[in-house]
Amino acid sequence: MKAFENPVMESQTQSKFRRVCVFCGSNSGNRKIFSDAAIELGNELVKRKIDLVYGGGSVGLMGLISQRVYDGGCHVLGVIPTALMPLEISGQTVGELRTVSDMHERKAEMAREADAFIALPGGYGTMEEMLEMITWSQLGIHNKPVGLLNVDGYYNPLLALFDNGVKEGFIKPGARHIVVSAPTAKELIEKMEQYTPSHEHVAPRKNWQMEQLGSNPKELNPK
Repeated sequence: MKAFENPVMESQTQSKFRRVCVFCGSNSGNRKIFSDAAIELGNELVKRKIDLVYGGGSVGLMGLISQRVYDGGCHVLGVIPTALMPLEISGQTVGELRTVSDMHERKAEMAREADAFIALPGGYGTMEEMLEMITWSQLGIHNKPVGLLNVDGYYNPLLALFDNGVKEGFIKPGARHIVVSAPTAKELIEKMEQYTPSHEHVAPRKNWQMEQLGSNPKELNPK
């Protein structure tokens, strides 16, 4: 029995997702609301029996959500480049830790392992990882939902930028719907579970091979 007991365990429900990749930072932000959101998302994953794939760090929002999911009894897989281990790992890691050679391989590995992607509030790295998954969806590499946990409107400026991209003709209206957003973890996962791709892919998924994205030739979503 693990030390952490959570009331969400009493009312577990099965999700269509087996594993969700959460992009988040090695910082916690300046306000407690962001840490609370990471813990809330961790609780929601445990409640729905969803395993976690994340960036492998033990500090910041990464540390909070990974510990909460692990303590709640779900599997945690961290994927981290060797060069970042001294920066993003402090003390003991939780769950399974998989080291890779670089950021490119990290994203491909996380994408292969997950059924969906969620971005907590974060900085350049978090947004870059999330934007790459949106781009891969647009290209037709995968059909997995991509969600933004829009805590206290943190991502409102980014969502407005996407809308402006549609207005100015740089983003197709159908592709704008790739991004799912909600202010709470419960609402976001519910919306992501109902997600159906409606955009035209740039190229059929069968035309993409994973050796272009990482070391494993398997498709991101073999279903």
